Amino acid sequence: MDNTNIEDNWYYVIVQNPETASEKILGFSDEKTSKKFLPAFKTKQDAQKCFQMLPKDLFKDKYDIHAMIEEDVLTTAEKEGHQVFVLDETGQVLKPLH
Repeated sequence: MDNTNIEDNWYYVIVQNPETASEKILGFSDEKTSKKFLPAFKTKQDAQKCFQMLPKDLFKDKYDIHAMIEEDVLTTAEKEGHQVFVLDETGQVLKPLH
């Protein structure tokens, strides 16, 4: 039997405008390097805490936290030209996701 923990393959992401035609994972661009990235989190609680600190337009957009399998996060990021970084509740990068 495979010893892979199923939960190890799931990450929480912040979805902008969920359940609409403009739904997408919330991504950012680093002003200094112009690199684009998507934040991902190992727990929903970390995503909720960090979400409060992230720049966003609460008047224009709606947001929700969704669990996604790692492969789907990486595929979506690649299509959008983003890298994926796993963050903690304070927004510190824990590791890149490949």
